[in-house]
Amino acid sequence: MAAFDERLGVPLWWWLPVLGVAALLAAEVHMGYPGVRSWLPYLLLLPLAAAALIVLGRTRVRLAAGELWVGQAHLRTGFIGDVEVIAARDKRRVLGPELDPAAFLLHRAWIGPMLRVRLTDPDDPTPYWIFSVRRPEKLAALLREP
Repeated sequence: MAAFDERLGVPLWWWLPVLGVAALLAAEVHMGYPGVRSWLPYLLLLPLAAAALIVLGRTRVRLAAGELWVGQAHLRTGFIGDVEVIAARDKRRVLGPELDPAAFLLHRAWIGPMLRVRLTDPDDPTPYWIFSVRRPEKLAALLREP
């Protein structure tokens, strides 16, 4: 059982404009072709747009069995040092001039807060992980527990 599990899905309100744009594009192609071929753009573009939204939002942040999973990357909690919550208003500074090029980064623009987790593993060249998460205070509290 996971102590923390969060999917970084796209906001629900994104679905309407994205599917609307796909439908408009399909309608433009529809007007140019007569017969059965005119419906093919609807059959292709609408599912393709939905699939893109699903793929964009399938990343998970998970804490389970002594490991932190961020997307496909994972880290044993024994190698976690300082944990810092980064507010949405500070993202530009943290992702800009303060960002270490060797850091692990998973940023989702539609999620405001982030978490920075410093690593204590001497064999790992990555100084810290910085990733988007909707409930950073909860995850930070769980990571700080001994």
